[in-house]
Amino acid sequence: MKLKKIITEAVVKDNMFQIEGELKSMKSMLIERMIIEGVDDPGILKCVFMAGGSGSGKGFVSSQLFGINATINSSMASSGLKVINSDSQFEAALKKHGIDPKDLAKIEREDPELWNFISLNPDSLRNKGKKVTANQKKFYEEGRLGIIIDGTGHDVGKIIAMKKHAEDLGYDTAMVFVNTSLEIALLNNQGRSRVLADDLVKKTWFEVQNNLGKFQSMFGGNFSIVDNTDKKPFEHAFKNKTTGGVDIVLKPIEQKIHKLVNNFVNSEVKNPIGKQWILTARALKKSNIIK
Repeated sequence: MKLKKIITEAVVKDNMFQIEGELKSMKSMLIERMIIEGVDDPGILKCVFMAGGSGSGKGFVSSQLFGINATINSSMASSGLKVINSDSQFEAALKKHGIDPKDLAKIEREDPELWNFISLNPDSLRNKGKKVTANQKKFYEEGRLGIIIDGTGHDVGKIIAMKKHAEDLGYDTAMVFVNTSLEIALLNNQGRSRVLADDLVKKTWFEVQNNLGKFQSMFGGNFSIVDNTDKKPFEHAFKNKTTGGVDIVLKPIEQKIHKLVNNFVNSEVKNPIGKQWILTARALKKSNIIK
């Protein structure tokens, strides 16, 4: 069985909330095949953090930079990277329970009991989605597959910890920061398939803006900003038949950003730990021995 098919099947099971049980019986075989077949795959040992407030347009940017299909719940990118995003799991769980993601802000205001089931208690749909995503991330990391960690970046401490964790495993790390004005973020939020409360969008927007300089220092030359602030996204909005939300057609991302990101993903691994892992994996591949 080819690696791509193995990973695709695992992701399908993951999206069906079955990955934990299934992977217990498949894990050894999967990891072994990932190491043997995947060591020379595109994006190996590359970790890209996506940051930007709700409504900033991260989905559009990801689809353009990494070849992620924005019209489906996809965990695979044509660039070879695997997407880590608990929101997709959360939205799938909402729909499974007959809850329209566009109603979240209204539910939070008017139905505390349902909101507790959705988001607050330890066994909430949101927390279950996070657990599934954590298992998915751990699975990809076992084979040192390239990953995109999609989040807002409102918590600097969390990004610091995740960056260190990735680098300790041998990954090279980078960040793409998607910037926009608060006005556009609020407008864009109303067009999303999962609508958040305005207060939450504002809070996250200010937190992320305050972290911009810190992220630049953390990632240095591997930090890129995609600026959506001056665009007019609602001039070309259209209904998305799949999600029920509104897709906002933004101007093409600057070619220099494409070049920076492509160079990072396709360049040789620079992390010394990662370099040693690749040498070991290639030796195992050549000898067909897995220890």
